[in-house]
Amino acid sequence: MSKAFTRESDDEQDDDLPAEQRLPASSKNYITPGGWHRLRQELNQLVKEERPHMTQVVNWAASNGDRSENGDYLYGKRRLREIDRRIRFLTKRLEAAEVVDPELREATDQVFFSATVLILRGDGSEQLLSIVGVDEIDLAKGHISWISPIARTLIKAREGDVVFFRGPQGEEEIEILEVRYARIE
Repeated sequence: MSKAFTRESDDEQDDDLPAEQRLPASSKNYITPGGWHRLRQELNQLVKEERPHMTQVVNWAASNGDRSENGDYLYGKRRLREIDRRIRFLTKRLEAAEVVDPELREATDQVFFSATVLILRGDGSEQLLSIVGVDEIDLAKGHISWISPIARTLIKAREGDVVFFRGPQGEEEIEILEVRYARIE
């Protein structure tokens, strides 16, 4: 079937995402101010720099003649489709985003979205985790999604509480040592 008769649905874009970045049905897309600004920067860079540059490359390649064997043209068209898909995705994510600023939250020792939590793991190691939106996950920095299993275990617990996390290695006892709300970078 010709691509002219197929339609890319908006839902297909979420299917390409890893499971930890897919939003649960009918849930809000919570995001921190830093995460929102990073997505916005990426969108601006794609719209103002990358897409115009690729359009010029495709136009130049098309002017060279035979498009069926023109690598620059074929690659450029494919890259333009990727850029357009990412622009649509970012636009939808930013429109649906609900920015939650941790610095505006009233002081509390309870864990909610945008909290930075110091925990004591079952093996005796301490770990610092920040609960962020699905588009901000960075495990190297300790940024975990609010829909991740460990975040769901921690949410609504308080400083000093002991919670039980059922992970891949079995059940683990986790003590919450500190809860703070500060800008997450």
